[in-house]
Amino acid sequence: MKFGTYFAYWEQEWDKADYVFYCKKVAALGFDVLEVAAASLAKMNDEQLFLLKRAAQENNIIITSCIGLPADYNTASLNEDIRQNGVKLLKDILDAMNKVGSKLLGGITYAYWPVDYSKPRDKKKERERSILSIREAADYARQYGITLTLETVNRFEQYIINDAAEAVAFVREIDKSNVNVMLDCFHMNIEEDNLGDAIRATGKYLGHFHVGETNRKVPGKGHMPWDEMGKALRDIGYDGYVVMEPFVKTGGTVGGDIKVFRDLSDGADVRKMDQNIAEALIYLKSKFNFCS
Repeated sequence: MKFGTYFAYWEQEWDKADYVFYCKKVAALGFDVLEVAAASLAKMNDEQLFLLKRAAQENNIIITSCIGLPADYNTASLNEDIRQNGVKLLKDILDAMNKVGSKLLGGITYAYWPVDYSKPRDKKKERERSILSIREAADYARQYGITLTLETVNRFEQYIINDAAEAVAFVREIDKSNVNVMLDCFHMNIEEDNLGDAIRATGKYLGHFHVGETNRKVPGKGHMPWDEMGKALRDIGYDGYVVMEPFVKTGGTVGGDIKVFRDLSDGADVRKMDQNIAEALIYLKSKFNFCS
């Protein structure tokens, strides 16, 4: 396993981060992987993408990418123009990822996020449209050796894929070798009967794993069953990426989208936040019985 963290732990906006800076920061904190906002890559020019690739290489950092597609790019939409907009955005992201050397795209690429439940929905028909979109994106990603990992999220944020069983069924129906499942223990804690059993049921389809506490803090500051999850990962022989996705600060688009309306950092400044996540990395490795 290789361990990483999402840049937005420190940021209030999804698309204003200096990823070159974060390559250096997360490497110094002991991480192997930096996860970035995929849409921001598509907005970068070739020079910016080159500088990010060089920074990752110089700091021995793997770049993974993640997105929850905006509503106007809903790849499950029954409006064909919107669906095609989503597929086009995914292709633009994949082009940019290739220039950076990023080989894994995770998140809600199969629909949009966060869902607006005031609008009508038809899960069966939208799921069918989503499968068409992901198949097309997967075929495009194959030329770059990029894998798509579809994230199962809780019922309050999406409705097409809510648990591991739905995710596995979806991936099996897509039937593309570069499409698999992304689990996130924060969402699993809401939807799954047993987190270890869900990991084992996902088995060979698990391609990416997000971790964070029940309260969205860093691992070790909540009551997530880390030992149980670690055992399940070992049971299935998981050897992929484990990426922390804590959110502890209010404000900005990040705080609004994640629904963080009270400070979860205990008033930490950046230095203390760095210390907390570095300690969480040590804790997580111990719980997953990882030996460096």
